[in-house]
Amino acid sequence: GSQPIALPFMPNDDPRVVDSTGALELRQIPKRMLVVGAGIIGLEMATVYSALGSRITVVELGPIVMPGADRDLVKVWEKKNGHRFDRILLNTGVVAAAASADGIEVTYSNDEKESFDLVLVAVGRSPNGGKLAADKAGVAVSDRGFISVDAQLRTNVAHVFAIGDLVGQPMLAHKAVHEAHVAAEAAHGSKRCFDALQIPSVAYTDPEIAWAGKTEDQCRAEGIKYGKSVFPWAASGRALANGREEGFTKLIFDEATHRVIGGGIVGTHAGDLIGEVCLAVEMGCDAADIGHTIHPHPTLGESVGMAAEVYEGVCTDLPAMKKK
Repeated sequence: GSQPIALPFMPNDDPRVVDSTGALELRQIPKRMLVVGAGIIGLEMATVYSALGSRITVVELGPIVMPGADRDLVKVWEKKNGHRFDRILLNTGVVAAAASADGIEVTYSNDEKESFDLVLVAVGRSPNGGKLAADKAGVAVSDRGFISVDAQLRTNVAHVFAIGDLVGQPMLAHKAVHEAHVAAEAAHGSKRCFDALQIPSVAYTDPEIAWAGKTEDQCRAEGIKYGKSVFPWAASGRALANGREEGFTKLIFDEATHRVIGGGIVGTHAGDLIGEVCLAVEMGCDAADIGHTIHPHPTLGESVGMAAEVYEGVCTDLPAMKKK
């Protein structure tokens, strides 16, 4: 479906310059490591190597880390990880790199130079549509390498289907699997379409960050009138017992209907918890549907139910609030 984007000025034939696949091979534990790109993949790998003892510098061309996630979720990660990395350089690019016996010396866009034992390039992925010789079958491929499909994952050639990274964002395995199911059923004559209301994203960092449906940023950009509720894990007995109360669970609601249209979780096992939010969005649940559902105690999962109670103003695990 896709491949990591390589930077042309990097000495890419040097084993000390790796992409996400190479980083997973763990051929060495570098003393100093540079991560180019502060997206999910870059920060996941930075977390792993930091835990193994490497000193990490992250450089990001844009103004923020982990774009796509709401800033309140990311701030918890930043606070928890501020001490783990040597530096996080924002609004900074890498413009040159050279290999020597001592390491990979990089030059930043501010003309500063640094040397590292390992450089991970995590600046995104590009689709492989242009590498399949799909044109020989008459399948249209865009200049960027994407293949256009309809709601049943059918290409412009009726009996040819395409799924995964090469049909568009987000480039996530769980999206591709569902697309494959739709394509297989459509090929068999089913009327099923890919009409998901949400596709969850998870950053497997420490703490984890997970979100599904609309984010607050998306709501503001699209002019959606929304409400939100937050249940802080400092009020969760399970989080306190785990010694990891830095997180929180947030639900986002349509202000008119009180239906859940999105949500985000930051904290340990956030990726395991976001599934209830996914189902709530797909089923059109409102705050009462979730809040009136009995969740097991003491668990991190009950924070989803309590966040719904917060929105309705009936959560007894937090100080009294105005009922909606």
